Amino acid sequence: MAAQAVDPDRARWNGQSLSSGQLAGGYGFTDLDDSRPDAWRYMVEVRDPGRPAGTTGYR
Repeated sequence: MAAQAVDPDRARWNGQSLSSGQLAGGYGFTDLDDSRPDAWRYMVEVRDPGRPAGTTGYR
């Protein structure tokens, strides 16, 4: 990730296990449609409990 390479405060991520989504959020990245999908939260709140699939609230 180029943004992280030039970030003078990149050491704030040291020792953490982060998803690409967490890093993208930390650097303000969005998808091509300007959304910021939260796949891990979706998995925990929707998929794992067996709720019906949908993107509302996760994009």
